[in-house]
Amino acid sequence: MINFFYTLLPFAGIVLSVFILLFKVLVENSLPIFVREGLGFITSNIWRPSETDYRIEYYGILSPIIGTLYTSLIALVIALPASIALTVFVNEYVPHRFKTLIVNLIEVMAGLPTVLYGLWGAFILAPLLRDYVMVPLNNYLWFIPIFSCKPTTPSTMFTAGVVLAIMVTPFITSIIREAYESIPLSYREAALGIGATKYEYVKIMLSMIKPAILAAVLLGFGRAAGETVAVSMTIGNSFSLPTCLFEPGYTISSLIANQFGNAGFYHYMTYALFGAGLILLMIGLALNSIGLYVLRRWRKSLEAI
Repeated sequence: MINFFYTLLPFAGIVLSVFILLFKVLVENSLPIFVREGLGFITSNIWRPSETDYRIEYYGILSPIIGTLYTSLIALVIALPASIALTVFVNEYVPHRFKTLIVNLIEVMAGLPTVLYGLWGAFILAPLLRDYVMVPLNNYLWFIPIFSCKPTTPSTMFTAGVVLAIMVTPFITSIIREAYESIPLSYREAALGIGATKYEYVKIMLSMIKPAILAAVLLGFGRAAGETVAVSMTIGNSFSLPTCLFEPGYTISSLIANQFGNAGFYHYMTYALFGAGLILLMIGLALNSIGLYVLRRWRKSLEAI
């Protein structure tokens, strides 16, 4: 048993070493931009490269940070109710012989290449959202700031958020469904034994997995914030400070994907992109760590019952 443990130890060490090396590379390469610009790198919205004089270069990523938060929040607002509804539908209403098929389809959706979502979102979903969702919202709810601007292009932060919602729904559903199925049978029988209706029964079951739902939200947010290809194809890639959801924008990941090819021509842009990557890593690391901690504590409390 001990020998088997030692044979697995190098593989675990490789994974940990790769993460440490990744973190080290990001810190070392982003340090010059933080030393040069300080907090202005995060709080300013200026992206000014210069091939002739590196001294006038200045980079601030406030717009991509806000765009990341906006699109991820839109995705969660749509994906969370859909994931809870899908979990209840699969576990309580779908006949057993069809349940495996639907669960497999959900897993397949979670594993599809993200470029497929991007293509579908850019050419099919985006025009439909502009004509049938964004335009009506602007016409009737123009007095709400996030709906106040006219959707002049189908590639907006709202479009990217909806595409992200479709992408993270299978991921969030898998976490909530696993938690829902792990509720002890005695609790299910007790809820039905006291005469609870179907609605009351489902409400009781969902209340028991609130920590797992919170963990799914945090993990889903981290997953949405780090998505690159699909967002780059649907968000419009405009470096402007967003005030409305119907405007093009940037996320941190789409900024890196779009600008990295040209970064070698400028003195500080590579450092700026590494700095943006470091911030994205810290956001994802914090959200995933909290989410996994909440999920682990809930599972331990369930095992202690």
